[in-house]
Amino acid sequence: MQKKLFSYIDNAETLAVELETELCKYPAIAPESGGQGELDKTLWLEGWLTKRGFPFRRIDIKDEKAKEGIRPNLVVDVNAACNSGAASHGPADGALWIMSHTDVVPPGEMSLWESDPWSVIRRDDPPGPRLIGRGVEDNQQGLVSSLIAAVAFMETGLAPGLPVKLLLCADEECGSAYGVAALLREHSDLFGKSDLILIPDGGDSNGETIEIAEKNLLWLEFTTLGKQAHGSRPDLGANAHLAGAELAIRLHSELGTMFNDRDPLFEPDYSTFQPTKKTSNVPNINTIPGEDRFCMDMRILPRYPVDTILSAIDRLKAEIEKKHKVTINYIVHQRVESQATPADSPLVTMLSGAVETVYGVKTRPIGIGGGTVGAFFRNRGIHCAVWSRMDNTAHQPNEYALISNILGDAKVMALLMAGRE
Repeated sequence: MQKKLFSYIDNAETLAVELETELCKYPAIAPESGGQGELDKTLWLEGWLTKRGFPFRRIDIKDEKAKEGIRPNLVVDVNAACNSGAASHGPADGALWIMSHTDVVPPGEMSLWESDPWSVIRRDDPPGPRLIGRGVEDNQQGLVSSLIAAVAFMETGLAPGLPVKLLLCADEECGSAYGVAALLREHSDLFGKSDLILIPDGGDSNGETIEIAEKNLLWLEFTTLGKQAHGSRPDLGANAHLAGAELAIRLHSELGTMFNDRDPLFEPDYSTFQPTKKTSNVPNINTIPGEDRFCMDMRILPRYPVDTILSAIDRLKAEIEKKHKVTINYIVHQRVESQATPADSPLVTMLSGAVETVYGVKTRPIGIGGGTVGAFFRNRGIHCAVWSRMDNTAHQPNEYALISNILGDAKVMALLMAGRE
């Protein structure tokens, strides 16, 4: 089986270029980033899947800001296309899902691009034969690899060794409210506790890291309300900027001291509490500001519940309020807590074996500070892993995907679909 699958994939370069080229023509940008969503791109995918004989189900999530008021998500049944006798879903065995996202980010500063971001071009110079265009790596590399792996089974007459589904979802770049989060909330019957989910949307240039955990994520915006006064009479005011600055410094230093455990799974291996965005207050130098705002980005080791962090923040906030005679409020912009996928889970074991077979490298589990859609699944008790072999040019000008990575990752996915390590 492996020899037949790999032989087909080795000769699938034309298919990889075709898919990347066509998908790139559709700027599937979220309305929040100035686009119309993923509908046009999804319609093209529907036509391609239909011609190839892949059954699929489209699940539309309402979004009045998007084209035709929807954000489409596609579920592709690989076994049905291959006339496989494997059950489409089984509570005991579970299904293998390969989940890619169809949305992309805007191209950014156009002058930094060497070509049209929405028209794929090929370069054969170092770092190797590659395709350049917005979205070719993030996340079309994973999407195309999964389609090529699926086609390999169909064209060779082979059948996956377990139920296999492809999920081509919307809205990953802006929080997944119209993608994975909505599917889990409104169509929870799609997924089973014993399902295994591969998310080919992160990795390294050697393919040796398998992301199995994320730090808890907490984004806060603080507003300090004091009393405005003349710069020469601070005794008549309550300096909101000064109070906010002291709070930012104390949150940064004291939270780091209170929650100081380390975990080598992550880099950096500790929790981070960083003051970030600062908005303007008064327009002139000689006025004591009566209102001030700043934000904090906190990436917290999973062993610390977010409620514990918030309790500590409230204590520090109260001390600053009393000292400076101000009132401080905060709003939560993001709050995500994520369980970890066990390093010895069947998915990680199968994936590690497949990567070694294809790329000849030993893998290692890692945790990351950034948030991914993996958290949504892990918090439902579903094992997932984020993996791909990529140069990490996502969101950059002249984003590219190496052709060798597209085809190599397709081989890894094919081995997973076959149910073999």
